[in-house]
Amino acid sequence: MHKLRDKTIFITGASRGIGREIALRCAREGAKVVITGKTVTAHDKLPGTIHSVAAEVEQAGGQALAIQLDVRDADALRAAVEQAVQHFGGIDALLNNASVISLTSTLDTPAKRLDLMWGVNMRATFLASQACIPYLMKSSNPHILTMSPPLNMEADWFAPHVAYSIAKYGMSLSTLGMAREFAADGIAVNSLWPRTTIATAAIEFNFPDEILRASRKPEIVADAAHHILTRDSRSCSGNFFIDEEVLVEAGTTDFDQYAVTPGVPLYRDLFV
Repeated sequence: MHKLRDKTIFITGASRGIGREIALRCAREGAKVVITGKTVTAHDKLPGTIHSVAAEVEQAGGQALAIQLDVRDADALRAAVEQAVQHFGGIDALLNNASVISLTSTLDTPAKRLDLMWGVNMRATFLASQACIPYLMKSSNPHILTMSPPLNMEADWFAPHVAYSIAKYGMSLSTLGMAREFAADGIAVNSLWPRTTIATAAIEFNFPDEILRASRKPEIVADAAHHILTRDSRSCSGNFFIDEEVLVEAGTTDFDQYAVTPGVPLYRDLFV
């Protein structure tokens, strides 16, 4: 049963990595996928553009709308949501996936990098949710799913990279508050975070090679996201899901399929 058929899924940061994988997972069920991102021409080191992903979505059986978007631009963000609604007729799910990482200490985090993380992580999550909520209220099973970690106030998770942790926890605090704020409207607001590091460009450029080899593929996050998005929104909100736990509950037993290097001990992600 294709529960996402003809549902409109709006994804930020969808030109590669986890965002792309979620787009393709939804497309295989016949979803209408709004692919947003800054990349419109191929980059030497970073494969994928919003247009290449749109083509992949259509090949996978979905409908695609590619919109170039810098999520830090509030007016452009709202315009992208309006364009998606005009094109597809509404919005059923928002995936707050766009994110910036900088694992830098307090003294090594310049203001420009701090502003970038705050703008792309917390601020864009808040504003994208704000723009989509009026349309989500009209959906039969509305979901906001944000790629952010469970809230854990241990100092160990802050001390090595205070700015990054605050920016990511800002996304999670949006989940916490909006889940309660919009409970009566039946909008599910949840966060999803991986148990292990995921083989994306963020890991490739911020961690050593051995960590990349000890990571899982983005498909595991996409499969977990699919399970969440197909749940009843009124009975599934305010959760901080871990990808592996979602799939275990759904009956998945073979996790080797997700390993970059089967047999290599996995590297746990931050915050878990």
